[in-house]
Order: sequence, then structure tokens, then C-alpha cells
Amino acid sequence: MSISAKDVKHLRDITGAGMMDCKKALEESNGDIEGAIEVLRKKGQKLSAKRAEREANEGVVIALTSHNKNNGIVLRLSCETDFVAKGEGFINLAQEIAGIALSKLPNSLNELLQLPYDSSISIGDKVTEQVGVIGEKIEIKEYEKIITPAGGGQVLPYIHMGYRAGVIVALNKEGAGLEEAGKNVAMQVAAMKPIAVDKGDVPKEIVDKEIEIGKELARNEGKPEAMLEKIASGRLNKFFKETTLLNQTYVKDSKQTISSYLESVEKGLTVSDFKHISLS
Repeated sequence: MSISAKDVKHLRDITGAGMMDCKKALEESNGDIEGAIEVLRKKGQKLSAKRAEREANEGVVIALTSHNKNNGIVLRLSCETDFVAKGEGFINLAQEIAGIALSKLPNSLNELLQLPYDSSISIGDKVTEQVGVIGEKIEIKEYEKIITPAGGGQVLPYIHMGYRAGVIVALNKEGAGLEEAGKNVAMQVAAMKPIAVDKGDVPKEIVDKEIEIGKELARNEGKPEAMLEKIASGRLNKFFKETTLLNQTYVKDSKQTISSYLESVEKGLTVSDFKHISLS
């Protein structure tokens, strides 16, 4: 049957697939739009299976917070090439998924994939569909959220280096006058990659490993066995200063830590949580 250019364009507007792919899908479905959409989805599933072992190390990271700044999400939509990652359609897809995530606040990446993208398709199926449209492995690789109770603080977002990293930071206090401080701390997280908010938030297994490393280094330096614990503890404090957010030196003012910087902005101001996702 003859496929009109109008129908091809309509299918392309719905799916984002190439004109020739849309024409072929319409031919397979005898001009039925819904059938053609299904053809394209199946193509995406087949291609997704074929490319399952491929590396998807490029992509974009989106960080968003709600209008009241009580909630925030950050997620990474990955692809294979930088060319695709910089495409307007790919970035728009990531932003749309992030918007849904922010409105629904799913508890896990798996729950996010099961949420409806629109009335006809889930987010997970939409991502698979786009594998067929774009021709690369595409996946939502990471997803994190922060929820703060009303009156219990605010969440601020930051997107770094053209969508290559995203951060959300939760402050323990609210107020428009604190937003700049929140953004500065989020920039600190993107630049210095802390592993925890404070010393007490570092997992015990990491602390134990650092102590053992410290002891072994001191032992190799010929230090007395009785001194190893003390030397390792000193090195652990240095580790905390380098890797925990509140104890890091503030990159914009080396005379301050993040903790003292926040205290200088407003007494009692601190960070309650942060999430950081990056492409590398």
C-alpha cells in the first residue's frame, strides 16, 4: 500500500525514529500507526539484546529539585558515543525521564523503569524503543533521590561540565538566602568527589581497610609495632579530611573547610545528605 509522507512524519514525531525506519514500519503494519510503533519497539528489543554486551560510558546526567526544594533526584542516561549524548533528542529524553522521576520519587532504579513514560509505554520500554531509534545501547545506569520533610531543609541541584556530572545537596535549613551556599557545596562535591558527609558516615569496612593500610605503610617504614595503631589513626584523620564533605578544604577558600564555610553563611547550617553521579 502507499504510505503518505504525512503518516511517516506523524510516526517520526511520536517515536523520534528516522524517516526511512518509520516508512518501513508503516509498510510492515499496512499503514497502521499503532502497529508501526510496535514494529519499532520490537526492533529496539532485538537491537538491545544484540548490544547488551556493549559499553555505554557516554551519556548525560540530570539533576532536578522540586519547586518547594524539599525533594531532588539525579540520574544518568547512558549511551555508547559522545555524538549521541550531545544530541538534543537524547538530552530531552533524559530530562523527560528525570521530570517523571521527580514527580513520582520511585524508591529504586527498577521502580523508575516500571513507571509510565506516557499512557502507552513504560520508561523502561521507552528506553528500549530508543535503542532501535538511535542504534546504540541506551540505559538508565544510575538513579538517586533525596527527600526532606517540609520545614526540614532544602535540596539544591547542580549539573557540571555539560551534563557529565550531576549533584543534589540537602541543607538542614530553608531559605532563598541559602541557595548560593547550597550550589557552592554541590560544586565542591562535583570537583572533589567526597564519599560521605562526615566521618561518622563512612562505612566501617572502609575505615577498617584504611587503618590496616596505615599500619602496613608504617610497618614498611620501619616504625615500632607499638606505634602502628597511633600512626594509622593519624593517617585516618587525613583520609577523613580528604574524603568527607564537611571536613574537606573549601575549593573557593582554602582557609576554610566546608563545615566552617557553611557556619559562616548561617550559624548551624550544615549538609544533611548529598548524591553525586558522573560519567567517570
